[in-house]
Amino acid sequence: MILCLETATPVCSVALNSACCTLAMRETEGQNAHSEKITNFIREVMEEAKIDYPQLDAVAVSQGPGSYTGLRIGVSTAKGICYAADLPLMAIDTLEAMAYGMKEKLASQIGPDDLLVPMIDARRMEVYASIFDADLNKINDTAALVIDEHSFEDLRKDHRLWLFGDGAPKLSKLFENQPNINIIDGFKPSAAYMKVLAERALQQQRFVDVAYFEPFYLKDFIAGKPHVKGL
Repeated sequence: MILCLETATPVCSVALNSACCTLAMRETEGQNAHSEKITNFIREVMEEAKIDYPQLDAVAVSQGPGSYTGLRIGVSTAKGICYAADLPLMAIDTLEAMAYGMKEKLASQIGPDDLLVPMIDARRMEVYASIFDADLNKINDTAALVIDEHSFEDLRKDHRLWLFGDGAPKLSKLFENQPNINIIDGFKPSAAYMKVLAERALQQQRFVDVAYFEPFYLKDFIAGKPHVKGL
């Protein structure tokens, strides 16, 4: 029984996953959703499944890349639960979990040579992205990419690419004449997509240090200039 938290994007998602299925889930999206909703969502999924903290095997948290604030809230919440209930903590690659979710949704459409490209918006034409083959093996390192008309040029000659996540829709016009690039709109990360990866991490005892684990931000946090008069 694994409590999974996904807060790497504007989506705040909490799921109670077992080896077979997702037992309970809550998720929403919006400004301040993580800080306002996450603790209530955790309480609600535990109550719905009639599970108490001592019955959990572990807590899994989305490690990033993604929103600095969202990741901090998710990781801090996960650590608090682990400390209080003496549970191990597991960190799940956000983009890899997205790839698993999309593979599940598009199972009948994905061919053996297709590539899955989960993307998280990083403002303007930049995205955080990874590339996975049809068997969900990661074939490149996660990177912050500035996308232009030449992006993925070497791959789209021989592969059909599926671009998805909140960083993908803004690329629709850029790749509208590329038949080997499919852009999926409306796909959002979910704690439910962490199920397979979290179960695997639990079986392999791949735990992170609760005291010292930090999210994978990929880029350093840059504070915006305050707009309050006098600051």
